[in-house]
Amino acid sequence: MDSKKLLVITALAIGGGVSGCAVPQLPSQQAEQLTVAKAQREIKIGMTSEQVVEALGSPNMVTTDSQRRETWVYDKVSTNVQYSKSNGGVWLLLFGAGGSAGSLSQNQRTLTIIVKFNSDGRVRDFAYRTSSF
Repeated sequence: MDSKKLLVITALAIGGGVSGCAVPQLPSQQAEQLTVAKAQREIKIGMTSEQVVEALGSPNMVTTDSQRRETWVYDKVSTNVQYSKSNGGVWLLLFGAGGSAGSLSQNQRTLTIIVKFNSDGRVRDFAYRTSSF
């Protein structure tokens, strides 16, 4: 096999491997994300704990106060990383020519939802906080 054919086969193999790395998010996974809007829309004073679990899922932390009333905390952190790369093209890289440059951008967002229950196990109050840095 000559070197040109070997080079083409190698390029196709690398390209096929790279294109298979991305995993798209399914619509059902997107619907499950915890957001401020979801908390505002779903959580109501007087809801039962079962209804809260159905709306938001299981909490990250459960505490009780001096009167034995539960407080549920939902704490989510997301990191967004963006990498932008510029280069001379795949063929130039395969032949050992060309240059590349890139930049990395990263930010984090937090969402904390606090749900307080009364002694009957119903929502008496809730609050949420967000931050981005």
